[in-house]
Amino acid sequence: MRIIETIPHPSITISIFQMNDKYIVKFEAGPMEQAFKFKSEDVGGLDGVKKKIDKEFIDEVFNRFMEMKKQLSKTLSN
Repeated sequence: MRIIETIPHPSITISIFQMNDKYIVKFEAGPMEQAFKFKSEDVGGLDGVKKKIDKEFIDEVFNRFMEMKKQLSKTLSN
């Protein structure tokens, strides 16, 4: 698996990996990460993946990170 692209974002690291017939898009924020796998045939290559990772997709990922952060903080305070 190797990084083939990064998508700039001010508060999240977004990396695109390629492995076999899949693209894996990994989002990292602090100690948390989210990954999404796309079959090459479903997205039509790297450009297709990048089109799927639009502002709406990233906003939803960011919101999920906020929920994850709340859960992590709650867990660590117990």
